[in-house]
Amino acid sequence: MTSVQTIESSAVPPLTRPEMGLAGIGALGAAGVGALGLISSFDAVSEAAARWGFGEPWMLPVGIDVSIPVFTVANLLLIRMDMALAWVRFVPWVLTLITCGLNIAAGHSLSAKVAHGTMPLLWVVFSEIGAHIYAVRIGAATGRRMEKIRFSRWLLAFPSTFALWRRMTLWEVTSYSEALTREKVRQLARADLRERYGRKWRTKTPRRERVILRMGDLAPATDQETPAQPPAETPPAPPVDAKPRPRRRTPAKGKTKAQRTFEELLTEARTVTAEWKDAELTADRIRTAVHVSQANARTLRDALKSERADGRPLHSVDDAEGEESEAEAA
Repeated sequence: MTSVQTIESSAVPPLTRPEMGLAGIGALGAAGVGALGLISSFDAVSEAAARWGFGEPWMLPVGIDVSIPVFTVANLLLIRMDMALAWVRFVPWVLTLITCGLNIAAGHSLSAKVAHGTMPLLWVVFSEIGAHIYAVRIGAATGRRMEKIRFSRWLLAFPSTFALWRRMTLWEVTSYSEALTREKVRQLARADLRERYGRKWRTKTPRRERVILRMGDLAPATDQETPAQPPAETPPAPPVDAKPRPRRRTPAKGKTKAQRTFEELLTEARTVTAEWKDAELTADRIRTAVHVSQANARTLRDALKSERADGRPLHSVDDAEGEESEAEAA
């Protein structure tokens, strides 16, 4: 999921043909404006070279003006070959600042100094734009360009954002979305460790889990619950289907539970439902209370309802025989 988000965020659609034409026109215009700026500084630099004792004063402005685009092209080629040198990009800046200083010194008024100093800066500005485009495209293609963190996050949560940027730099996490995912996992792991070890979890947590938490790669609470006991020591469980399942033995006829007669069921149902209301006298409740089948429960329900409707209890056969024996004894 993280890799898909990274690819989608870094995949920039290519320029269309009209956009390519517009970019070409802009590049040509930038080169022309930069060349005009360098040419306009020729007289001021030549005069300064004459004051400094140069035998051929024109060599100094030509050398500086030619060196600026040469080092600019060299910087772009190094970026293109993924061999960028940090100090090379500053050489055109230094040469341009020297040219600007000589042009400002040649101006007699403030507006003239601003005009003379601004023209040479145009070349450096356009060269930096080209270097930035090259660096971004090459970094996106090679996967070595580190995505920037939003300025709003720096503004709203500076300490946590600085810690996130530090981890991205230390562990070479170039994707901002991947860094956020790892930070979420790390926060959940910290919460699990604090829940397991209490407030002093930093000292009670095993060293390996602390290192994993600091790296932000895994969550110790979910991926490694017990690092001291490797899972290889536990004996493997026997296969389930290794032996055939034994056949279920039918119980012997002598050990079967004796079936209750209907009169016994009716007596038990009468005792259980003595305090029940008529609305509660249902087949499901009788089946649950007396533990009979659904058909017997319906028969018992009908018998009990008819008994209550007549207003006299239904006596079982055993009760009738008991009454007759008592009469004879009397």
